[in-house]
Amino acid sequence: MGSHGPGFEPHLVVHTDDLDETPVGLVEIAGTIKWFDASKGYGFIVPDGGGPDVLLHVTCLRRDGFQTALEGARVVCEAAKRAKGFQAFRVVSLDLSTSVPHPVAPATRARASIEPSGGFEPATVKWFNRLRGFGFLTQGDNSPDIFVHMETLRRHGLTELRPGQQVLVRFGNGPKGLMATDVKAEDGLPGTH
Repeated sequence: MGSHGPGFEPHLVVHTDDLDETPVGLVEIAGTIKWFDASKGYGFIVPDGGGPDVLLHVTCLRRDGFQTALEGARVVCEAAKRAKGFQAFRVVSLDLSTSVPHPVAPATRARASIEPSGGFEPATVKWFNRLRGFGFLTQGDNSPDIFVHMETLRRHGLTELRPGQQVLVRFGNGPKGLMATDVKAEDGLPGTH
Protein backbone atom coordinates (compact mmCIF):
# COMPACT_ATOMS: atom_id res chain seq x y z
CA MET A 1 0.00 0.00 0.00
CA GLY A 2 2.45 2.77 1.13
CA SER A 3 1.02 5.24 -1.41
CA HIS A 4 1.12 8.12 1.07
CA GLY A 5 4.86 8.75 0.55
CA PRO A 6 6.43 11.80 -1.07
CA GLY A 7 4.98 10.99 -4.50
CA PHE A 8 1.38 10.83 -3.24
CA GLU A 9 -0.93 12.84 -5.46
CA PRO A 10 -4.24 13.82 -3.81
CA HIS A 11 -6.06 14.16 -7.13
CA LEU A 12 -5.77 10.39 -7.61
CA VAL A 13 -8.29 9.90 -4.80
CA VAL A 14 -11.49 10.13 -6.81
CA HIS A 15 -14.77 8.32 -5.98
CA THR A 16 -15.59 10.52 -2.97
CA ASP A 17 -18.66 12.24 -4.40
CA ASP A 18 -21.19 10.07 -2.56
CA LEU A 19 -19.34 9.73 0.74
CA ASP A 20 -19.21 12.42 3.39
CA GLU A 21 -15.46 12.72 3.72
CA THR A 22 -12.30 11.23 2.30
CA PRO A 23 -11.29 8.43 4.65
CA VAL A 24 -7.79 8.42 6.06
CA GLY A 25 -5.85 5.30 7.00
CA LEU A 26 -7.61 2.89 4.63
CA VAL A 27 -6.83 -0.75 5.34
CA GLU A 28 -7.13 -3.60 2.87
CA ILE A 29 -9.45 -6.33 4.08
CA ALA A 30 -10.10 -9.66 2.36
CA GLY A 31 -13.11 -11.69 3.36
CA THR A 32 -16.39 -13.31 2.45
CA ILE A 33 -19.80 -11.72 1.89
CA LYS A 34 -21.90 -12.67 4.94
CA TRP A 35 -25.07 -11.33 3.33
CA PHE A 36 -26.02 -8.52 0.98
CA ASP A 37 -29.48 -7.09 0.33
CA ALA A 38 -29.63 -4.70 -2.63
CA SER A 39 -33.14 -3.57 -1.66
CA LYS A 40 -31.87 -2.49 1.77
CA GLY A 41 -28.77 -1.02 0.16
CA TYR A 42 -26.09 -2.75 2.22
CA GLY A 43 -24.59 -5.96 3.52
CA PHE A 44 -21.65 -7.24 5.53
CA ILE A 45 -18.24 -8.82 4.92
CA VAL A 46 -16.71 -11.35 7.33
CA PRO A 47 -12.95 -10.56 7.38
CA ASP A 48 -10.57 -13.50 6.90
CA GLY A 49 -8.47 -12.44 9.87
CA GLY A 50 -11.41 -12.35 12.26
CA GLY A 51 -12.80 -9.29 13.96
CA PRO A 52 -16.10 -7.47 13.48
CA ASP A 53 -18.03 -7.56 10.22
CA VAL A 54 -17.30 -4.84 7.65
CA LEU A 55 -20.23 -2.78 6.34
CA LEU A 56 -20.56 -2.79 2.55
CA HIS A 57 -22.85 -0.13 1.11
CA VAL A 58 -24.47 -0.54 -2.32
CA THR A 59 -23.19 2.87 -3.52
CA CYS A 60 -19.60 1.76 -2.87
CA LEU A 61 -20.21 -1.53 -4.68
CA ARG A 62 -21.86 0.03 -7.74
CA ARG A 63 -19.42 2.93 -7.94
CA ASP A 64 -16.62 0.40 -8.34
CA GLY A 65 -18.48 -1.38 -11.16
CA PHE A 66 -20.22 -4.25 -9.33
CA GLN A 67 -23.99 -4.70 -9.41
CA THR A 68 -24.49 -6.96 -6.43
CA ALA A 69 -22.66 -9.12 -3.91
CA LEU A 70 -23.84 -12.65 -3.25
CA GLU A 71 -23.54 -14.56 -0.01
CA GLY A 72 -20.27 -16.51 0.11
CA ALA A 73 -18.54 -14.40 -2.57
CA ARG A 74 -14.87 -13.54 -1.97
CA VAL A 75 -14.16 -9.83 -1.71
CA VAL A 76 -11.13 -7.62 -1.25
CA CYS A 77 -11.85 -4.05 -0.23
CA GLU A 78 -10.22 -0.98 1.22
CA ALA A 79 -12.06 -0.09 4.41
CA ALA A 80 -12.16 2.94 6.68
CA LYS A 81 -12.62 2.86 10.44
CA ARG A 82 -15.95 4.44 11.42
CA ALA A 83 -17.60 4.98 14.78
CA LYS A 84 -19.38 1.61 14.58
CA GLY A 85 -16.54 -0.36 12.98
CA PHE A 86 -15.06 -0.73 9.52
CA GLN A 87 -16.91 0.31 6.37
CA ALA A 88 -15.84 -0.61 2.83
CA PHE A 89 -14.72 2.46 0.92
CA ARG A 90 -13.52 0.82 -2.29
CA VAL A 91 -14.12 -2.67 -3.68
CA VAL A 92 -10.85 -3.95 -5.15
CA SER A 93 -12.15 -7.33 -6.32
CA LEU A 94 -15.26 -9.46 -6.04
CA ASP A 95 -15.33 -13.16 -6.97
CA LEU A 96 -18.92 -14.38 -7.31
CA SER A 97 -17.80 -17.90 -8.29
CA THR A 98 -17.44 -18.79 -4.60
CA SER A 99 -20.98 -17.68 -3.70
CA VAL A 100 -23.17 -20.45 -2.41
CA PRO A 101 -26.81 -20.78 -1.48
CA HIS A 102 -26.67 -20.98 2.30
CA PRO A 103 -28.42 -23.85 4.08
CA VAL A 104 -31.22 -22.19 5.94
CA ALA A 105 -33.87 -24.80 6.58
CA PRO A 106 -33.68 -28.45 7.49
CA ALA A 107 -32.77 -30.42 4.37
CA THR A 108 -35.72 -32.75 4.79
CA ARG A 109 -38.18 -29.88 4.56
CA ALA A 110 -36.36 -27.90 1.87
CA ARG A 111 -35.77 -30.85 -0.43
CA ALA A 112 -38.82 -32.95 0.28
CA SER A 113 -40.27 -34.19 -3.00
CA ILE A 114 -43.70 -32.62 -2.96
CA GLU A 115 -46.16 -33.21 -5.77
CA PRO A 116 -48.36 -30.18 -6.51
CA SER A 117 -52.01 -30.91 -5.83
CA GLY A 118 -53.28 -28.65 -8.59
CA GLY A 119 -52.49 -25.80 -10.96
CA PHE A 120 -51.28 -22.29 -10.21
CA GLU A 121 -53.46 -20.40 -7.75
CA PRO A 122 -53.26 -16.77 -6.62
CA ALA A 123 -51.74 -16.07 -3.21
CA THR A 124 -50.31 -13.17 -1.25
CA VAL A 125 -46.91 -13.08 0.41
CA LYS A 126 -47.51 -13.07 4.17
CA TRP A 127 -43.81 -12.64 4.99
CA PHE A 128 -40.49 -13.70 3.57
CA ASN A 129 -37.06 -13.58 5.22
CA ARG A 130 -34.27 -13.78 2.66
CA LEU A 131 -31.62 -14.32 5.31
CA ARG A 132 -33.44 -17.28 6.81
CA GLY A 133 -34.29 -18.48 3.31
CA PHE A 134 -38.01 -19.05 3.61
CA GLY A 135 -41.39 -17.46 4.16
CA PHE A 136 -45.11 -18.04 3.96
CA LEU A 137 -47.87 -17.31 1.45
CA THR A 138 -51.56 -16.98 2.27
CA GLN A 139 -54.76 -17.39 0.31
CA GLY A 140 -56.87 -15.63 2.93
CA ASP A 141 -57.70 -15.62 6.62
CA ASN A 142 -59.39 -19.02 6.68
CA SER A 143 -56.77 -20.92 4.70
CA PRO A 144 -53.58 -22.58 5.97
CA ASP A 145 -50.28 -20.83 5.25
CA ILE A 146 -48.15 -22.15 2.39
CA PHE A 147 -44.45 -22.59 3.22
CA VAL A 148 -42.12 -21.30 0.49
CA HIS A 149 -38.36 -21.99 0.45
CA MET A 150 -35.64 -19.89 -1.19
CA GLU A 151 -34.62 -22.86 -3.37
CA THR A 152 -38.11 -22.89 -4.90
CA LEU A 153 -37.79 -19.19 -5.75
CA ARG A 154 -34.29 -19.62 -7.22
CA ARG A 155 -35.53 -22.39 -9.51
CA HIS A 156 -37.95 -19.85 -10.96
CA GLY A 157 -35.46 -16.98 -11.22
CA LEU A 158 -36.73 -15.06 -8.18
CA THR A 159 -34.45 -13.66 -5.50
CA GLU A 160 -36.96 -12.59 -2.87
CA LEU A 161 -40.61 -11.86 -2.15
CA ARG A 162 -42.17 -8.72 -0.66
CA PRO A 163 -44.91 -8.81 1.98
CA GLY A 164 -48.24 -8.11 0.29
CA GLN A 165 -46.92 -9.10 -3.15
CA GLN A 166 -49.33 -11.08 -5.34
CA VAL A 167 -47.96 -14.35 -6.69
CA LEU A 168 -49.15 -17.47 -8.45
CA VAL A 169 -48.30 -20.66 -6.60
CA ARG A 170 -48.56 -24.41 -7.05
CA PHE A 171 -48.29 -26.34 -3.80
CA GLY A 172 -48.73 -29.72 -2.20
CA ASN A 173 -48.75 -31.39 1.19
CA GLY A 174 -45.32 -31.44 2.83
CA PRO A 175 -44.17 -33.08 6.06
CA LYS A 176 -45.26 -30.03 8.09
CA GLY A 177 -48.14 -28.64 6.06
CA LEU A 178 -48.67 -27.00 2.69
CA MET A 179 -45.47 -26.32 0.73
CA ALA A 180 -44.96 -24.33 -2.47
CA THR A 181 -43.54 -26.28 -5.41
CA ASP A 182 -43.61 -23.45 -7.97
CA VAL A 183 -43.92 -19.68 -7.58
CA LYS A 184 -44.47 -17.04 -10.26
CA ALA A 185 -44.51 -13.32 -9.48
CA GLU A 186 -47.44 -11.55 -11.16
CA ASP A 187 -45.68 -8.17 -11.18
CA GLY A 188 -42.35 -9.29 -12.63
CA LEU A 189 -39.22 -10.00 -10.68
CA PRO A 190 -39.48 -8.77 -7.10
CA GLY A 191 -37.08 -6.17 -5.86
CA THR A 192 -36.19 -4.80 -9.30
CA HIS A 193 -37.85 -1.40 -9.03
